[in-house]
Amino acid sequence: MAFIINVNLPQQSYEIVIGGQGTAPQVAMLPEEAAQRAIAQGAQALLIAPESIDQLGEMMSNLKLGKKVLLVSNPTIFKHYGERVLTSLEAAGFEVVNCNLSAGERYKTLNSVQKIYDTALLNRIERSSTMVALGGGVIGDMTGFAAATWLRGINFVQVPTSLLAMVDAAIGGKTGVNHPQGKNLIGAFHQPRLVFIDPEVLKTLPVREFRAGMAEVIKYGVIWDAELFAQMEASKRLDQLRYVKAELIESILTRSCQAKADVVGKDEKEAGLRAILNYGHTIGHAVESLTGYRVVNHGEAVAIGMVAAGQIAVKLGMWQKEEAERQDALIQKAGLPTKLPDGVDIEAIIEALQVDKKVQAGKVRFVLPTQIGVVTVTDQVPSDTIRQVLQEMSFKV
Repeated sequence: MAFIINVNLPQQSYEIVIGGQGTAPQVAMLPEEAAQRAIAQGAQALLIAPESIDQLGEMMSNLKLGKKVLLVSNPTIFKHYGERVLTSLEAAGFEVVNCNLSAGERYKTLNSVQKIYDTALLNRIERSSTMVALGGGVIGDMTGFAAATWLRGINFVQVPTSLLAMVDAAIGGKTGVNHPQGKNLIGAFHQPRLVFIDPEVLKTLPVREFRAGMAEVIKYGVIWDAELFAQMEASKRLDQLRYVKAELIESILTRSCQAKADVVGKDEKEAGLRAILNYGHTIGHAVESLTGYRVVNHGEAVAIGMVAAGQIAVKLGMWQKEEAERQDALIQKAGLPTKLPDGVDIEAIIEALQVDKKVQAGKVRFVLPTQIGVVTVTDQVPSDTIRQVLQEMSFKV
């Protein structure tokens, strides 16, 4: 899997070319003709540029897609950006219909995807057509899954509007929905033709959702990018966009996207390396599922999962306590939880781990840090260690 990341920010303008297995990312100015040729041959295009959402139609027209577009969003996001996107697409010659779905993780179900299918059928969406996801991770996951399965696969474009989606969910081709017994158990790998990131849309993002996105950014710092971790440590605050310097936001977007693309470029279908992107997600997904996707959002659950994974690594002698404390301090600086939600049953969490999609040969696999910027994947974590860590993370009455 190859990526071409076009970065067009006030402080920097360049392209990152990330190849497939065994190749290192290269920063270079790629001629537009060469970039378009690479994209036509299957490379994924990822654009980061402020105040660019009105240029979506023009960018998509360069991909030589069919004229029919199904735009999927939720009412809140559509109110902010829907008309601008529709205008941009129609000005570029696309025939657009839209489908708005309810917002929230608890609506990430097959019933919601059915609404996308119904709209696609009613409007004769064809194999040359494109589904565009305008929203956060939930909208992106469902739209991608619908695109992967409608007519056995059609074009798909991501326009992420949340920090979490920009740095993680929109990149890499994982799509899907939740099952009542577990998160993301139903899904498919389906790569978007384009990921279109306009950082300006973060200004309308609720504070809680901004913090949720910071959890995934911290994850990249722990698993892959020690320099990004240090940059965040140096920031006085990370809990609201207005307190984070523009230069750091630019670094967060570019370095996170590069990290995700680099990992996926080496392991698209999660045969090995890509598993490290699940850091904090094993226990995090269990907490989300057990609380009915109503108590904590995805980023908050990942933060809890990272604290748990860090403590497990410390107890197993794999990670220094001081580095785990640095991670937890960064999580707290971002306004994220470090304790389990009140009332969550620890034995239920341990049981839920057994239906996690990362279970292999009946064993739960954990991503555990060994130093800032380096992690390992292991299935040698005793249940008693998990139980002890979760007990220590419970609120004491």
